[in-house]
Amino acid sequence: MGRLLEPQIEAHLLEIEGERVIDEVRKHWAATFWWYCLAGLSLPLFVSMVWARGLFWIPLALGLAALSVGLWKIHVAYMDRFVITNMRVFRVNGVFNTNLATMPMSRILDISMKQPFLGQLCGYGHFVFETAAQDQGLRDITFVGDPQRRDLIIQRVIARAGLRTKMQMDDEDSDGS
Repeated sequence: MGRLLEPQIEAHLLEIEGERVIDEVRKHWAATFWWYCLAGLSLPLFVSMVWARGLFWIPLALGLAALSVGLWKIHVAYMDRFVITNMRVFRVNGVFNTNLATMPMSRILDISMKQPFLGQLCGYGHFVFETAAQDQGLRDITFVGDPQRRDLIIQRVIARAGLRTKMQMDDEDSDGS
């Protein structure tokens, strides 16, 4: 039952290999703002049942639908996690079915961060990961809170792993041949 209420991040870690979570990113509140509004719409619909008399079931049905859809979408967004470890980045999402997309740090060629005007005001942005693979399961990560700090965390993990230095030395070696 716990799997339906909280994503099981630890189940996807390679603990034997020494993998540990550096940062676990939940969706920014802006990703669910309209779903909270929809769920909140159920309150006036429920109150309007008092004046609907014989047709009270119409606002009741609309209120239950608004509340159900809003809460479901909020929970789906809550279960969507982007995880940065000392070895890779991965995304776990899904309520009944678990979807996992993973990318080793060594495969990341480029990270683009997009921050729309509203994202600058509210403090969120979107990441786009580029790799050598044509089709990847971990490309767009949307509604990331504090994206500048999170980008620095990823860059720091890559630097600590020595991947950037190694790639630069490999490029220099190939130029000298």
